[in-house]
Amino acid sequence: MSGGLLVAGTTSDAGKSVVTAGICRWLVRRGVKVAPFKAQNMSLNSFVTREGAEIGRAQAMQAQAARVEPTALMNPVLLKPGSDRSSQVVLMGKPVGEMSARGYHGGRQEALLGTVTECLEELRSTYDAVICEGAGSPAEINLRRTDIVNMGIARAARFPVLVVGDIDRGGVFASFFGTTALLSAEDQALVAGYLVNKFRGDVSLLEPGLDMLYGLTGRRTYGVLPYAHGLGIDEEDGLRVSLRGAVRESVVAPPHGEDVLRVAVCAVPLMSNFTDVDALAAEPGVVVRFVDRAEELADADLVIVPGTRGTVKALAWLRERGLADALVRRAAEGRPVLGICGGFQVLGERIEDEVESRAGVVDGLGLLPVRVRFDRDKTLARPVGSALGEPVEGYEIHHGVADVRGGEPFLDGCRVGAVWGTHWHGSLESDAFRRRFLVEVARAAGRRFVPAPDTSFGVLREEQLDRLGDLVEEHADTDALWRLIEGGAPAGLPFVPPGAPPLGAGAGAGAPESRGAAPDPAPQSPEGLGFAGSAGPTGSRGQGLDCAGPTPQELDVAGSADATPQGLGEAAVVHVDQEAK
Repeated sequence: MSGGLLVAGTTSDAGKSVVTAGICRWLVRRGVKVAPFKAQNMSLNSFVTREGAEIGRAQAMQAQAARVEPTALMNPVLLKPGSDRSSQVVLMGKPVGEMSARGYHGGRQEALLGTVTECLEELRSTYDAVICEGAGSPAEINLRRTDIVNMGIARAARFPVLVVGDIDRGGVFASFFGTTALLSAEDQALVAGYLVNKFRGDVSLLEPGLDMLYGLTGRRTYGVLPYAHGLGIDEEDGLRVSLRGAVRESVVAPPHGEDVLRVAVCAVPLMSNFTDVDALAAEPGVVVRFVDRAEELADADLVIVPGTRGTVKALAWLRERGLADALVRRAAEGRPVLGICGGFQVLGERIEDEVESRAGVVDGLGLLPVRVRFDRDKTLARPVGSALGEPVEGYEIHHGVADVRGGEPFLDGCRVGAVWGTHWHGSLESDAFRRRFLVEVARAAGRRFVPAPDTSFGVLREEQLDRLGDLVEEHADTDALWRLIEGGAPAGLPFVPPGAPPLGAGAGAGAPESRGAAPDPAPQSPEGLGFAGSAGPTGSRGQGLDCAGPTPQELDVAGSADATPQGLGEAAVVHVDQEAK
């Protein structure tokens, strides 16, 4: 059996995805066969594996860091928010229905424990090490009973836990201490220590605090990673991640020609796969920004309407803000517009949606001769083709089926004048196609912009992953990390009071000071919950493996869009790694 490690965080966006990727790249460079794993992910940024399974983009990025092919085993449960209170549940890469947060954490989540542990065990039987990423914080005491992604999976696998804290936000010592002190004695026994992320300044000034933290918790700090600008990685949702972070944080490379090219991306509700614009941001002289006002389109050479989990909602939002009228004016003036996936659907003539929004027939912007009908089956594909005379690869994730009734063919969509539309995500990562497309945009925009002839997005992405590996190798105690991965948490780690509150205790409920020392119940198996479990890998999904989970009926999810998720009036409580707006 292989070794492993769970990378947890004191908060959302503490750097779990980055650290997990960095550890994977450091390990593979030293000859270790390693795989990433995240039991449950919530994200609108997803990816399609070669087997046609949908997983979080962060896990696909981490697989690339580990130099292995991503599979559904690496992210068996993916939650895709469709509103503030419900998400589509994707199990082993396939959607099984919609569920409210209350319903999911009300017992359905526990039914998936067998599935996620089986997937983890399959990875452990294949790889020397598995580096797991947690979600949110392990000290979410309201969710501990049903947890399958933080201490629940650590307990099931007996993995040591490394807690990452973002010192740039402040309060990192309190966060480390409080995270540990809110865990039960059994959970605390697996918390090996801490890793400080995003530190600016002289590390020697931090060391007295780290010594005091050791005195308070009996746990060491395994490294202090410096703040690194412009790390281009695919994390979860939020507008601070991926290569668009490089756009925000670093100087845009000078143009290869005389002009820059300005790209405005409409920040539609439930925006998905905004990583599509990363390759544009990597081009010298291309300035990418996200906008939500019509006047911000005025000086843009290219406007992109990106993917969204709520096409009809995004269309209404564009109209409410005047962006729809601005897009129609642009098209009439022959100024470039690109719609991707949901953005492509918005640009069409008509949308018939009885699945996602159940809004029925809705008029689109009418910029492309396309009619879209939403199908209950989701298209998950890895298409390969050509456009503008260049080879293109991409991936598709959508319920909308496009009936293209005219225009010039463009990938699986069409082009009319300077308006393009396609369902293909990731197409701009194809270097030759991206350059040809930018030439077309510059010509239509009247810009003397010339794409750099040698920009390779794949090479840039590898360089960024190597930077992550360098951060771990240069600023963490890698010998001590390897001992953790190989041998587990150190024995005899002290208990930090008060520990976890009694399960079921209400706010303000009195409890003895020793409450944290009492054991909390171990996560139950699907059989113990009365759900059908899996007899083991039997199918062909994900490198010949199929970690079969409960059926939609056993999970009581709304298997069809006609079934309204229950509990939508309740407060939503879910593990969120980023703001899933």
